[in-house]
This record gives sequence, structure tokens and C-alpha cells, in this order.
Amino acid sequence: MTKKEKVDFVIKTLRKLYPTIPTPLDHSDPYTLLIAVLMSAQSTDVRVNQITPKLFARAKTPYEMVKLSVEEIREIIRPVGLSPMKSKGIFGLSKILIEKYKGKVPKSYEELESLPSVGHKTAAVVLAQAFGIQTFPVDTHIHRLMYRWGLSNGKNVIQTEKDAKRLFPKELWNDLHLQIIWYGREYSPARGLNLEKDIIFKTIGRRSLLQKINS
Repeated sequence: MTKKEKVDFVIKTLRKLYPTIPTPLDHSDPYTLLIAVLMSAQSTDVRVNQITPKLFARAKTPYEMVKLSVEEIREIIRPVGLSPMKSKGIFGLSKILIEKYKGKVPKSYEELESLPSVGHKTAAVVLAQAFGIQTFPVDTHIHRLMYRWGLSNGKNVIQTEKDAKRLFPKELWNDLHLQIIWYGREYSPARGLNLEKDIIFKTIGRRSLLQKINS
């Protein structure tokens, strides 16, 4: 198959499997999404979704969040891991949003990435899911599958993002980002590949990986 044929097959398959696409992290507005994405670093979405209701019951706006101490935030979010760093980030960015943006989440990479504990991927997710701006956030599932499917060299997430943006139509980036995440979780895990279930890898994947994945 040519690369274009592979890309077309991925789009067609994912569209069939996920005609409607749920968002992994529960949120009600750009601010709560930003906090949830920040908390998801090196944690699972399931765990984050268990903890954010407890945090947002206490503070769901920047103005409410800065009324809590860093220690109070840390105690609430402790189960998601890295709570010392994340609690400082949540408090710090909430303070900056109030001082600089009148409590609103900004809509640019530059402004978002200037906030404490907000990296490129977090900014991309917020831009995509909160504001509908076409980005292509690359998480571990997307990084793994783009390499597994022979669509990226797998060197790093920066290169994977560039390859994804080059290969897929821009108007599909936000949908594909979520569709690939769900597909990776449900059909193509990091270990234990099932070819009958993983139709995309079965059709276009790097066959040299099969023995390594199942070892």
C-alpha cells in the first residue's frame, strides 16, 4: 500500500468505529478542561475523572481555586500522582489567569504554554477540545500507533506530530486525535497484539513489530 492508501484506510476505519467521539476527560468549560489535562500527565484519564469532581466541588473557576492553598489542592489531587508539582501549577496558572486574562483561558499556544505546568500537548488539547482549533495533540497512544502503522519513524512525539499533520487533512485533526486514542486503548494496546481485533495493524502495520509486541 502507498502511504496515501494507508492514510485513507486509517481515516475510513476510524470513522466507521467512532462516528461519534467522546472526550476522555470530563469537564464543563475551558478552565476545567485545562486543569483536567494538566492533572492527566503520567496518570490515567479514569483516575483523573475520579478526582476532578472532588476538586471542582471546591473550586471550578480560577477565582475559587486561588482561595485554596497549594497544600489543600495537593491533598485533593494526591491520587493522580505528581501532586506537589501539579498543585503548584494549578494554583499558579489560576492566579495568572485572573491577573492577566480576567479569569479566562487564552486561545493561543504561546499564551497557554507560558502558564505554569502547561506544555505543548496540554495546550494543544485545550485548543482543540475547548475552542475547536485544529491541532493534533500526540499522546503515547498516537505516538505508538503512528509508528506501528508505518506513518512515522517513532523518534519522538515532536516528529510524530509533524508527520500526523503532514499526512492527515487539517479539518480532521481534532477528530483523528481522539479516534486514534480510543482505538489504541480498545484495539491496539502496547502489549499483547490481537491481529483479528486490530484491523488497522493487520492491514497496514509494520509486520516486523509483531513478534516484539507479543513477546
